[in-house]
Amino acid sequence: MNYREVSLTKHGEWKGKIETVCRVPVDSREALSLAYTPGVAEPCMAIHADVEKSFELTRRWNTVPVITDGTAVLGLGDIGPEAGMPVMEGKCALFKAFGNVDAYPICLRTKDTEEIIRTIKVMAGSFGGINLEDISAPRCFEIETRLKDELDIPVFHDDQHGTAIVSAAALLNALKLAGKKTDEIKLVINGAGAAGIAIAKFLLKLGVKNIVMCDLKGVVCKGNEWLNSAQKEVAEITNLQHIKGGLADAMKGADAFIGVSGPHCVTKDMVRSMADKPILFTCANPVPEIEPSDAKEAGAFIVGTGSSEHPNQINNVLVFPGLFRGALDVRARTVNTEMMIAAARGIAGCVAEGELSPDYILPYAYDKNAHRAVAKAVADAAVKTGVSKIRK
Repeated sequence: MNYREVSLTKHGEWKGKIETVCRVPVDSREALSLAYTPGVAEPCMAIHADVEKSFELTRRWNTVPVITDGTAVLGLGDIGPEAGMPVMEGKCALFKAFGNVDAYPICLRTKDTEEIIRTIKVMAGSFGGINLEDISAPRCFEIETRLKDELDIPVFHDDQHGTAIVSAAALLNALKLAGKKTDEIKLVINGAGAAGIAIAKFLLKLGVKNIVMCDLKGVVCKGNEWLNSAQKEVAEITNLQHIKGGLADAMKGADAFIGVSGPHCVTKDMVRSMADKPILFTCANPVPEIEPSDAKEAGAFIVGTGSSEHPNQINNVLVFPGLFRGALDVRARTVNTEMMIAAARGIAGCVAEGELSPDYILPYAYDKNAHRAVAKAVADAAVKTGVSKIRK
């Protein structure tokens, strides 16, 4: 199937992937009086007296916006908010299908950091959590950090942390198969943008000690003049051997590679230069950093991609529906590191050790048991770390 051509046709037929469904009857005078005026005045005044009642008397408790400015949509770049709408609608459909979360696409016609932050803050009272999507780096870092500091509901930038969580889950299981330990491996991450930096920071917290990052201009090293503010920060905690040069230099002797960069930037010779049983997660979409067949031919032990066309799809859909389900269920005030680690371990644990194989290191994206496992792990971690308002 030519997925692109068929998808375009289907989108024309669907005319949108989500819709509003009425949850209450409005087919009689009595029904209208209960759902709307005059009866609705009573819940309004109850919320006026205690704003927390908005989680109990409205759908706020289960509602999340998927917000973008259209500046970093998929691998397509800055294509604008309207052009990002099909992706945002798709995310909303996945939220509902796998987490029973009511999500709405919000595509903002601004690239101004302050305007984005203010817009989200003034609409936050309508939602139980905020999902940021496809906002370019380095602005996305400030937007997320500020919103997490200034709001009392979970704020989650999926391109950063969703990617980090699912990559970590895949790496944990891949290392089990390879017989290697997280604190002993050398890991190369290609792509020092939002996803790559988030992956590096998260894996350091999971125990990986030796991480080397690369970008278009070469290896990220402390002191490089071309580093932006976010890259300067991550350069302080990675590449402690001060490797210089390009991607080929970084990959020599590496145990694992995670690509969140661009097409066909990894060669067979680079794979051959890696350590025994090399692990490659080539997640660039729609074209990976190296074709899986070429990586295998060059000696790769495990290969994962961002595509459902190949084994080991490393996709954020395994993360965000369950993560928000768990956070909403216990009315978490934030998404903290412990909740994200719980999500990663929850995903990894969905593949039993006896089932693990080089072509099966993650549960399938449509496995609802995996989403339920993530939700439970996240909810439990929120309660344990004291960021939940209710227990469930």
